[in-house]
Amino acid sequence: MTKSKQRYDLFTNKALFFLILPIVIESALSMSLGMVDGLMASYAKSGAGDDILTAISQVDQISSLIIQLFTAFGVGGAVLTSQFIGAGKIDDANQSAKQLIVIMLSMSLVFMALGMGLNNQIINLLFGQSGENTLNNAYTYFYIIAGSFPFVAIFNCCAALLRAQRKSMNTMLSGVISFFLNIGFNAIFIYALNLGIAGVALGTLLARIFPAFFTFILMTRKSNTVRFSFTKLRFDKDHVTRILKLAVPSGVENSLFQLGKIFVIVFISIASYNVVINGVVTNFNTSANSVTANINTVSSIVGNGINTSILTVIGQAVGTGNTDMVKYYIRKMMLISYVGNAACVGATLALSQPLLNFYNISGEARAIAWQCLLICLPAQFLTYPLSFGLPAVLKANSDMKYVMISSICSMLLMRVGLCYILTCDWAGIHMGALGLWIGMVADWVLRGALFGGRLLSGRWKKSSGLLNAAATEANEVIE
Repeated sequence: MTKSKQRYDLFTNKALFFLILPIVIESALSMSLGMVDGLMASYAKSGAGDDILTAISQVDQISSLIIQLFTAFGVGGAVLTSQFIGAGKIDDANQSAKQLIVIMLSMSLVFMALGMGLNNQIINLLFGQSGENTLNNAYTYFYIIAGSFPFVAIFNCCAALLRAQRKSMNTMLSGVISFFLNIGFNAIFIYALNLGIAGVALGTLLARIFPAFFTFILMTRKSNTVRFSFTKLRFDKDHVTRILKLAVPSGVENSLFQLGKIFVIVFISIASYNVVINGVVTNFNTSANSVTANINTVSSIVGNGINTSILTVIGQAVGTGNTDMVKYYIRKMMLISYVGNAACVGATLALSQPLLNFYNISGEARAIAWQCLLICLPAQFLTYPLSFGLPAVLKANSDMKYVMISSICSMLLMRVGLCYILTCDWAGIHMGALGLWIGMVADWVLRGALFGGRLLSGRWKKSSGLLNAAATEANEVIE
């Protein structure tokens, strides 16, 4: 017997709009900042645009590995907080928030020390085959960027907890101010003071300090449902365990996913792709990949913002214990994801050529980047909501372990394995950056299939506590 469709008012259309829009705007500013940094840095007077862009791209992959780990803990905190709020357990939500900030700050200080202390060793290990100019730029950039890790951790923690309380407008405001601070500092350090790549790094560091302090202060306000209070601060084994249970699988997934991205950049950084122009070693494939990644990031801005809001919406629905409500909001959020993603990807594809022309890179690198964009952007129309929206749905249902295993398997098979075959010397295919992006697209397709199958199986309900074991074995599907 078919159930009649029912509407729920946990999140009205108006509430969804004011939750999602600020997150999308914040995501747009955050994700496009890398492209703006690259554009400004490519015109620095102190070095060639290809070398500086390559160095920034390489270091950003390393720092993104750390930031993805912070994000994973933020996701774990957001999911747990959203579920507590949905269940009306505010004291538990506050205790979890307190434990989360201590964990993340401690972890970030360790990464900062490692990044600064082992700066050259890390760069040489991963990108030692790059040209001398690229390596020198990377040393400088990474050393300064490592100093921003504690501020990134604080912001990710506070922003996740604010979004869980539907206060996404506050995180958007901090993102807007940080974006323009970054551009302003870049202009001063790069053009006025001629600091080159050090100026880009300093601009990023200073711009990351503001949102950390701003969101932290917001999280201490007594008017919040969930807030920081450090009176009677003590280690709470139960809450820490619950945070780690959600955060560690997501952290492993995000970190290995980012590590896979580093590996594929290493594949196209090898000496066989290097050319010597006027005595300078240049790799057109690495700079082309950097530009392609920046523009491709722009195409996923809306989708990424919607995915972040999914954690709050589905998390609070799960907290109510109403399975039908959870199904309703899954369908609704996936529809919103498809519409928003299609609009953003379409606009990016239409503007790709003008965006490419903004970069101060060689014509050879620009031509390779255009070929890569023709591969990845059309694929995003269909794959992005499935490959990145559905895992957000599963994470909001505490189904972290399945997401971790599926993501790692897909990454190893497609993003790393297939990419290696298409780019390495021994296979003879030698496709460079184009082979890298073919492997990326294959990864998106496999991820979508794995996550779609999980959702249709109904097994995710066991992780969220919406079903007992017997009901799970019935293999229910979303109606």
